[in-house]
Amino acid sequence: MDVDVIRLIGIRDTPLSVDEVWGAVGDAGAGGTALFVGSVRDHDHERPVTRLSYSAHPSAERGLRTVMEKIAADLPVRAMAAVHRVGDLEIGDLAVVVAVSCPHRAEAFTACRRLIDDLKSQVPIWKHQRFADGGEEWVGAC
Repeated sequence: MDVDVIRLIGIRDTPLSVDEVWGAVGDAGAGGTALFVGSVRDHDHERPVTRLSYSAHPSAERGLRTVMEKIAADLPVRAMAAVHRVGDLEIGDLAVVVAVSCPHRAEAFTACRRLIDDLKSQVPIWKHQRFADGGEEWVGAC
């Protein structure tokens, strides 16, 4: 696995850019590029969400790199990028942007889906949601 395929990685407290992530995965050998953008929605569990915040463990970026390295070892990835936001976010803000380019579209879809799913299940980032009814909830690794 060529570690250079990881072109962009970050846990940030500033707004995310789809263009930055998209630009990071451009590769002349890629026939397919898949991009996923996660944004803050106005509801969850049929309850109106007013805002949320994300917190990350200090090891989160290292964990994200490990996830990306495993995917790159298993699939013919040409380039990959992932950034996740932390701090207070409003409805519509971007929370996470990931992209993967591969020689073919099926591989790109598979790698991108695995990247977002593994990020959510394995990287220590937590979501704190606040609801319009005054309730709140913490969601495990996101």
